Amino acid sequence: MSESAPIIFVIDDNPSVREALDSLLRSVKLTVLTFGSTGEFLSFERPDALGCIVLDVRLPGQSGIDFQAELTRLNIELPVIFITGHGDIAMSVRAIKAGAIEFLTKPFRDQDLLDAINAGIAKDRARRKAAATIAPLRNRFESLTTRERETMEGVAAGHSSKKIAAELGLSPVTVKVHRSNVMRKMDAKSIADLVRMAEQLRDPTQKA
Repeated sequence: MSESAPIIFVIDDNPSVREALDSLLRSVKLTVLTFGSTGEFLSFERPDALGCIVLDVRLPGQSGIDFQAELTRLNIELPVIFITGHGDIAMSVRAIKAGAIEFLTKPFRDQDLLDAINAGIAKDRARRKAAATIAPLRNRFESLTTRERETMEGVAAGHSSKKIAAELGLSPVTVKVHRSNVMRKMDAKSIADLVRMAEQLRDPTQKA
């Protein structure tokens, strides 16, 4: 099954900027959807497609920086590229720490934006591949009871059955039963195998 074509979502309240970016990206055969506000973007029924967001920092109402945080809360995982005519170092650091691909100050070179978009598409592709790989592992983890998950977390942290028992208010024998159930349900061949699974659940980009 072939991968769908990437879509670049441009959010900028300036019509001339939206038009210029639309023209630039279409000139390199990219599919572009433009929005004048974050509200327009959120109300649009987005296809589940590979891509990224080109986002202006200064927008009416909610700023682009605040919208980046909202995207995280809404579990919208498209990579973000910021563009701004009013950026500063503190703002750019905050954006990059929150996961932005790039923070470009207007006027920027077309190639710099295209390079950032290519990086964003590559990041989204890697995320989607990791999510597909980890889905069976996550399904097994979700089959665990609350106590079994807590036991798995303790084992992954390197704690002994005695310490896990003390932390959970259980007997060591009960913890050993939970650990045995975890190993079976997670299809772990060893404690090391279980630890690797726990790490991959925390960070899907890690290799199994």
